[in-house]
Amino acid sequence: MQSSVLPPPTAEPEVLRLSPSARRRRMAAVLVVLGLLLAGTVWGDDDEFPFGPFRMYSTRNDPNTPVISTRAVGVTAAGEEVRLSGGQVGLRRAEFEGQIGRLREHPELLGLLAEAYLEANPSAPDLVSVQVIHRKFGLSGGRPTGEYTDTVVVEHELADDE
Repeated sequence: MQSSVLPPPTAEPEVLRLSPSARRRRMAAVLVVLGLLLAGTVWGDDDEFPFGPFRMYSTRNDPNTPVISTRAVGVTAAGEEVRLSGGQVGLRRAEFEGQIGRLREHPELLGLLAEAYLEANPSAPDLVSVQVIHRKFGLSGGRPTGEYTDTVVVEHELADDE
């Protein structure tokens, strides 16, 4: 077996210098990016991220403004609510909340939640409807007041065969 021996480095590597026009182009690119960051910070919103601030981390809400919690429930013939959010149907809260606009346009999609629930819980009572509910919790000085209001945002009546 042959051993390969590398020759010792002869000299320091040559330093490549940018031409004046290349330096100007790089400086212009840096100024454009900094300008976009500054404009996004002042006037931007989540849609402009990373040039705009990510509001969830860069702002805070008024400590006296209600907090909204979204949940999906199935309603039985007896009027009992069955939770369909979270692990019961395989959706995470953020995934579900991201679909609220779509569910408003197509409430029949809520039937899929009922189907997923009944497949996972075959002995559960039949559901007659599925609702998406916003619960607003009252706050005072950033602390819960104990008061809340529920608003049905979307509702879908289930057919007898679901």
